[in-house]
Amino acid sequence: MNWVLERVFSYCDDILNGKINACKKHIWAVKRFIKDFEDCQKDDSPFYFDEEVAEDFYWFAREFKHVEGVLAGEPVELTDYQLFKAVNIFCFKKRHNNARRFRKIYDQVARKNAKSQFLAIVSAYINFLGEEKQRAFIAGWTRDQSSEVYEAVRTGIQSSELLEGKWKEAYGKIEILRNHSVIIPLSKEARKTGDGKNPSVGIVDEYHAHETSEIYDVLVSGMVARKEPLMFIITTAGFDLSRPCFREYEYVSNILDPDSEVENDDYFVMICELDKDDDIKNESNWIKANPIVATYPEGIESIKSELKIALEVPEKMRSFLTKNMDIWVDMKENGYMPMSKWDECGVDEAPDVKEFMLFPGLDLSQTTDLTSIGMVFNLGDGKYHIRQHSFMPEEKFKERMRTDKVRYDLWADQGYLTLTPGSVVDYNYIESYIINLRSEGFYIVEVPYDKWNASHLAQNLENEGFLPVEIPQAIRQLSEPTKSFRTEVFQKNITHEKDPLLRWAINNAVLKIDDQENIMISKSKSKNRIDPIAAVINGFARARVAVPEVNLNDHILSEEFSF
Repeated sequence: MNWVLERVFSYCDDILNGKINACKKHIWAVKRFIKDFEDCQKDDSPFYFDEEVAEDFYWFAREFKHVEGVLAGEPVELTDYQLFKAVNIFCFKKRHNNARRFRKIYDQVARKNAKSQFLAIVSAYINFLGEEKQRAFIAGWTRDQSSEVYEAVRTGIQSSELLEGKWKEAYGKIEILRNHSVIIPLSKEARKTGDGKNPSVGIVDEYHAHETSEIYDVLVSGMVARKEPLMFIITTAGFDLSRPCFREYEYVSNILDPDSEVENDDYFVMICELDKDDDIKNESNWIKANPIVATYPEGIESIKSELKIALEVPEKMRSFLTKNMDIWVDMKENGYMPMSKWDECGVDEAPDVKEFMLFPGLDLSQTTDLTSIGMVFNLGDGKYHIRQHSFMPEEKFKERMRTDKVRYDLWADQGYLTLTPGSVVDYNYIESYIINLRSEGFYIVEVPYDKWNASHLAQNLENEGFLPVEIPQAIRQLSEPTKSFRTEVFQKNITHEKDPLLRWAINNAVLKIDDQENIMISKSKSKNRIDPIAAVINGFARARVAVPEVNLNDHILSEEFSF
């Protein structure tokens, strides 16, 4: 066993015996490595371990020099944590063709832990030393994201005397002269996604910021013909659990989990995060998410400074948790509420709410889009039950599925959405739905509505004996019900039936805030549709001020009624 490998195994021992404080998933990754290494010694293993590669990678990395800070001009000295990752990625090989075992990498760690530096070394190592022509694509969602790792590659190889004269840069890409390999930055913003480019290496940087998996999917699909492709996701935690990165995070976490049945021999996973019940104020926990930054005084001071700001300015806490502690937080910037709070209010069995006052709020969007009824039942004693039903024109919903990237068809099958004939929503369906609620015995007190596009419908409902009540859509008028609804959710005074369409809308909702700290959910600021929660808030605006009444129809029909 060479000295680099001895360092790695010593690091693994320190993780397992607690000398180095590590999160649960980091420990799982170490145990997986040790088991895989031991399995490789068996004759029937499909893999073998090439320990010479460990030294090769180490010495190649030292060709890079630090270009700024107190270490400027000094060779890069890989940490034990970085060597652990490198040994996993490059030393496990397939017996039948000598190709690398791992085809995919998921690497999640807090910021400032030398992610870009490590990726630059990996990318250069494969491209400069590969025998065949390599095509490495560095993919961010924006130009700035994709250029960060690309700049790190260029800066790194510029600092290497060994690589001097062995590459050139032209037209925004690096070309290696010996084998004509190329390193190219991509981004969705620049409308460059590498489609059909036959990539051998794909690096998706800050995947949590990618709104869709489009770039990732294109790169993976283009690697089919490659003998040993490497698809590398590197990211910190994010704050939008509807994005593809969180789904990938959940999947790869199961790969590591020894109690999970999920197995994937092609996928290497490294996650450094705080564990669920860790105290963010306890400095000894910080190394779990910061395997490099939390090992030297300046790094500790930097985290301490960020925490102080986050504790004093609550809106900064989300960024601290995701970027510094690498914890997934289910709340976008200016998002309406953490979805974990909403989920806690869900019930598995629908309650009988017919005897309680119902306020079906209306939000009539453009006739070609989603239109919603938000049903708020006042249960008395400060408790409320929430439902919604939405409508969408049948001829538009497939187009909306493509643009919104959600399963409207599934929600229609589940009964949360009605697809109306034609290319526009016929408001007669909304009117009929409310009339049917009454005929089924629901106690409708008022019909709160946004007057936009609703004047004719309100008149029809009034002719049918309902009491329509306009809810002004101004921030001063909507601020109190919007704040109050959120407060009732936090205090678990709200129940709901886990409607996925309503949950999606709440997760989409972004707040508009004025100088007096009045708030309202804003369709212009929200990237996706929020009509169901807008309708619920319209209903709640009246339900919250209502005095509980007896449903006279039910009372007359009950055994308690008599003259």
